[in-house]
Amino acid sequence: MAGILRRDGAQWHAPAGWQRITTIDAHTAGEPLRVITSGIPEPVGSTMLAKRDWMRQNQDHLRRALMLEPRGHADMYGCLPTDPVTPDGDFGVLFLHNEGYSTMCGHGIIAVTKVVLDCGLVANQDVLRIDTPAGRVTAVANAESGSVESVSFKNVPSFLLHSKRTVVVPQLGDVCCDIAFGGAFYAYVDGAALGLTPDAPRPLIDVGMRIKHAVMDQVPIVHPEGDADLNFLYGTIFVWPGQDGVHSRNVCIFADGEVDRSPTGTGVSGRAAIHFARGEVQLGQTMTIESIIRSRFDVRAVETTTVGSLAAIVPEVTGSAFITGRHEFLIDPSDPLADGVFLR
Repeated sequence: MAGILRRDGAQWHAPAGWQRITTIDAHTAGEPLRVITSGIPEPVGSTMLAKRDWMRQNQDHLRRALMLEPRGHADMYGCLPTDPVTPDGDFGVLFLHNEGYSTMCGHGIIAVTKVVLDCGLVANQDVLRIDTPAGRVTAVANAESGSVESVSFKNVPSFLLHSKRTVVVPQLGDVCCDIAFGGAFYAYVDGAALGLTPDAPRPLIDVGMRIKHAVMDQVPIVHPEGDADLNFLYGTIFVWPGQDGVHSRNVCIFADGEVDRSPTGTGVSGRAAIHFARGEVQLGQTMTIESIIRSRFDVRAVETTTVGSLAAIVPEVTGSAFITGRHEFLIDPSDPLADGVFLR
């Protein structure tokens, strides 16, 4: 084959009418993040939730094209950096997945901080003020070696909404869960109590989605102060005890059955809120939480606050991201599968 392959493929240009989108890809604790750097119009809106809605209404085919097969896969995750919506914001970010758009994403904050600083997309600075649909997040990079080695971010105020709530789940019966907000709402469930293990993802997807839909049907999900667009259950997080100094292990099933490879930044924020509310951890006390693949995040409550009438904390989450590639994706308008295919 080597004798017949042409060597000038780099000079090929896409025909007129094709769409060109460039990305820088990374992962945080094993969970992918595809950072879109060009090719998608700036979303319109004076808030990040408005920008998210504009994207959903006007450019959702591009989310599908980049997240789903053949360019992505069922568990792909992405983000679109935008102009900030606050006077002191450095940039905004919209998060994309197989089902739609998140309100916040912790692994995404860690990875996009790594990408924008290491790739020179923003000027180096001590603190990045990032506007998300859930609110302001501030990220601080540890870059002593000249490259970002880890990122710590202060998340939006996080709180326990419903404690030990029982829902009736098809084929399972009564299931007890905590419902907490860490940038998105999750139902937290004892995995061992259901006979589940953190190393078998297929049963976790099935049971996690059944619990998610049962909670959505039976429990009111209302953010006390936020926009109504925050009032939805993003996923189910199964929890098991940790070992060898690790506080616990999380497996998050979110969106349309996605499995988070990381411990889930918004998820561990909610965990910190739950344990702090019960007096099980103190202010400043670090919890190390493992994921399905045993990658780790550290989380601690650094401030107390309130959200409406509810006691809340400001969590700080720390983790590391790594850049995996640069990509130029092309969309041929004559391709019948241009908008992607979802297979689970």
